[in-house]
Amino acid sequence: MEKDKLGDQLFNWPHSRAAHLLREEVQIWQAIPKIAEYIQQLIPELPDSYQEIKPGVWLGPNTEVAPTAIIQGPAIIGARCQIRHNAFVRKHIICGDGVVIGNASEVKNAILFDQVQIPHFNYVGDSILGYKAHLGAGAILSNYKAQGDEIHLQLGQQKTGSGLRKFGALLGDEAEIGANAVLFPGTIIGRRAIIYPLSPVRGTIPADTILKNDGRQYPRR
Repeated sequence: MEKDKLGDQLFNWPHSRAAHLLREEVQIWQAIPKIAEYIQQLIPELPDSYQEIKPGVWLGPNTEVAPTAIIQGPAIIGARCQIRHNAFVRKHIICGDGVVIGNASEVKNAILFDQVQIPHFNYVGDSILGYKAHLGAGAILSNYKAQGDEIHLQLGQQKTGSGLRKFGALLGDEAEIGANAVLFPGTIIGRRAIIYPLSPVRGTIPADTILKNDGRQYPRR
């Protein structure tokens, strides 16, 4: 994946309210520290059908929030979403339409395109999840290295510094992450890639690839 075309290779832009932010950055991950600021720009442009349910938290029409869920602002959550039992939305979220944030899942500082599903016991930090990306139960997008140093990405044969100490993953459209898989900081998953359950994942997984939990990769048929 070429650095300057990475976002085009991963994401279907009409499926996110944050597309402008993502596309204006030379390197797409540089948008992650700017999510909070961008939310403030988006709020005046929200349709009249959106409601501010508490300071800084805006919900689209027909979105359901369980009584046990916690949403901290600033956050924009689209239409027809489900924020289920014990979900924790921890500030700085731009969430598309038809998204599921489910039981005991935690999300912070992230962009979720339309129809993303993080339904069971998931952690998503400092990440961008493309259209219809799905996490199996217990899948984790780790965003911080044990020593707290800069997170690097593997782009082809080149290792590139992100300039970030907190950076989870970039998941392309329709990526499927198996149950209890762990994505290391700075992981990139291509469109329609499938990650087997229990897999430790690092680097870049190409589009239409199956990654088994022994590290072998196969083309998706």
